[in-house]
Amino acid sequence: MSRLTSQPWSALQGLGPVVSDALARVLSGDPAERVLDRTLRAHRDLSREGRQALKEAVFNVGLWRRRLGFLLDAPDAPPSQLLFALLHGLAGVPARDAASWAGLEAPVPLRTEPPPLLALRASLPDWLADHFSRELGTEAEDFCAHLNVPGPITLRVNPARISREDLAARLASEGVATRPGSWSPLALHVDGPRPNLYALPSLREGLFEVQDEGSQLLGLLVEARPGETVLDLCAGAGGKTLQLGAAMADSGRLMAYDPDGERLDRLQQRASRAGLTRVQVLRTLPSPGLNADRVLADVPCSELGSLRRGPDLRFRLGPDSLSQYAAIQRDILARAGDVVRPGGRVVYATCTVNRAENQDVVADFLRSRPNFRLVRPGAGWLPDACLQDGFLLVTPHRHGTDGFFAAVLERSAEG
Repeated sequence: MSRLTSQPWSALQGLGPVVSDALARVLSGDPAERVLDRTLRAHRDLSREGRQALKEAVFNVGLWRRRLGFLLDAPDAPPSQLLFALLHGLAGVPARDAASWAGLEAPVPLRTEPPPLLALRASLPDWLADHFSRELGTEAEDFCAHLNVPGPITLRVNPARISREDLAARLASEGVATRPGSWSPLALHVDGPRPNLYALPSLREGLFEVQDEGSQLLGLLVEARPGETVLDLCAGAGGKTLQLGAAMADSGRLMAYDPDGERLDRLQQRASRAGLTRVQVLRTLPSPGLNADRVLADVPCSELGSLRRGPDLRFRLGPDSLSQYAAIQRDILARAGDVVRPGGRVVYATCTVNRAENQDVVADFLRSRPNFRLVRPGAGWLPDACLQDGFLLVTPHRHGTDGFFAAVLERSAEG
C-alpha cells in the first residue's frame, strides 16, 4: 500500500478515457503487459509522470480488482469506478481528486470495513486463496500479501567474465545502483527505478543475465563441475543453461533440450554473448545411454510461485492448473532418471507452491526407483532457512524470491 501512496496520480488528469479503455481490455482477459505497451505506443506524447501513472493504474487495478470490487460493493463495477476505488480507497487520494482523475463526475461511496476473506484482502480467485491456505496454513496471509508487491529486478553475474563485485562497480559506472543478493553468491538486486537494462553495454558484453535469485539457486543446486556431462532437460531460453556453462568453465559437455525450437535458437544467441562455446542444443530427447553426471529438470508447472511478476496472471489460471501438469512432470523426472549415470544426480525443480506438483511427484518417483535417494540440497553452502523437509523451498514472504521448490535425487553407484 505504501507504494500506491507515492505515485504521481495527478498526472492522470484528462486520461480517464485512455485508462478506462486499457483497463477494460485487461479485465476482459488481454495480457496487461501487452495492453500497456500498445497504449503507451499510441500515446507517445505523455509526460514521464503520465506514463508512470498510467502504468501503475493499469497494473494495480488489474491486480486489486477483487478488493476494489468489494470496496464498491460491485464485483462487476466499470473500470472508471475501479480506478476511483484504487485511488481513494487504497492510495488515499482525496475523494474529489480521485473522481476527477478517474474520469467520474463525482465520488462514489466505498465500504469502510475490512474485507472478511483472504481472497478479497489479497485479490485472488476464491479457489486460489483456498489452495494457498491449505498449502501454507498460518503463513498464507503473509505469502499472499507478498504476491501483491512487485518482485525486485535481479541480475545473475556471469562469473566466466567478471566477479559480482566488479559487475556492481561496472553497473554503477553505467548509472545502475545495485546491492548483493541474500542467498545466491551470483545475485545483484537493482536499486531505484527500473533501468533500461537492454541498453547497457555490460549486458551486450554478456556480463550478466536477468534472473530471479530463487531461480539462481536451482542452477547452483546442480553443482555442475568442469569436465562433466550435464543436461538441462527443460532449458527454455536457457537462463540456467548459461549458469551451468559458467560453473563448468565452458568445458566438458553441456546439453540443453526443450521442445520449443525458437527458445533453443535464442539460447544459442545468448550462449554466444556469454562466451560459452560448448553448449550443445538438442532438438530431440536424449537416449537413456547418455550417462550424464548431472541433470536439471526444471519442469513445466502451474507457476504459482511467480504470480507477483504479473498483475493478471492469477486471473488467467483455473483450478485445473493444480493438476494438469502432474503427468508430464512425472514423465520428465522419469526421463531424467533414465539418462543420469550411476552415482550421478538429478535436480527436480518447479516454480510453484503445490504439493501435488512438488513433494508428491518426488515421492512417486522414489517409490518406483529404489536405486535413487533424496539428498540434502546444497550441503555445505545452502542455509537451513532455504530448506523444508529435505527440499529447497523459497518464497516471496520468507526469502524475497519468487516461489521455488527443488529436490536433489542421487542414483546409487551400483545403478
